[in-house]
Amino acid sequence: MDTNQIKVMPSPSDLMPDDFRKIGTDEKEAEVIARESISAWRDAWQRLCANKMAMTALIILGIIVLAAIFGPVISEWVHGYNYYSNDLLNTNQPPSAEHWFGTDDLGRDMFVRTWRGAQISLIVGLAAACIDLLIGVIYGGTMGYFGGRVDEIMNKFSEILYSIPYLLVTILLLVVMEPSLGTIILALTITGWINMSWIVRGEIMQLKNREFVLASRSMGAGSGRLLFRHLLPNAVGPIIVTVTLSVPNAIFSEAFLSFLGLGVQAPIASLGSMINDALTGWLYYPWRMLFPAAVISLTMLCFNIFGDGLRDALDPKLKK
Repeated sequence: MDTNQIKVMPSPSDLMPDDFRKIGTDEKEAEVIARESISAWRDAWQRLCANKMAMTALIILGIIVLAAIFGPVISEWVHGYNYYSNDLLNTNQPPSAEHWFGTDDLGRDMFVRTWRGAQISLIVGLAAACIDLLIGVIYGGTMGYFGGRVDEIMNKFSEILYSIPYLLVTILLLVVMEPSLGTIILALTITGWINMSWIVRGEIMQLKNREFVLASRSMGAGSGRLLFRHLLPNAVGPIIVTVTLSVPNAIFSEAFLSFLGLGVQAPIASLGSMINDALTGWLYYPWRMLFPAAVISLTMLCFNIFGDGLRDALDPKLKK
């Protein structure tokens, strides 16, 4: 071995303070904040906005809601057709400049009736979801927070109620009571809150032993304050997603019941009853089924897509 190639290590006495320096690290650059500090809700909103499918679904839902609110008013203002007006001389007319969605077998304007039916579907879906939210959050929060014997009894009751066929309960209630919009909402919410209560129960059971809950309890916070001020606000993400996904289920249930003749009664229109009325002549007058079916299908699809996007946005595991 060539002795000239051997590097002699300096002795400790030969080392100077300047010989020690950090390599590849700038203290000033390390202290610079690379990303703005944002709240969890703002971060979720930004990730939701980045989801093009979810935002497209939200925009379409907004258009459907606006059309359901102002569509009948615009048709009456432009053409003079209201919800109850019929013209027996212009029955089963195809879509035209005068009748944008055509007419039905009584000469009624399909544009007006379709959007009025969409109004009923949206009212039923949102009302049923809100009632499910109220009952499910209170019931599920009580089960999850107290646990033990209380949780066992309440959970068994919800399981027994859930085991009863949902459609059977709804049909029996609509047969016993007078069919109306309120009856439909009541029928849909008899067992519709159970899934919400189970989701809330699971979230509360995971959160109630966290450090912030123990700290609040040690400071004298009561059960009501712990449940409504600390636990439920931290479970609001799954709750919102469940509400969003329960709306299309309620809309479909209302349309199905109206299709069977158990929903709102004539002359009030529902998308389900309009599809049922169009069955007899759909080969000859397809527009009578096409537009109501397209509206209800598009509404349910957009709610499901937006719900999936909202779930991804609120999931902390998907944060980058």
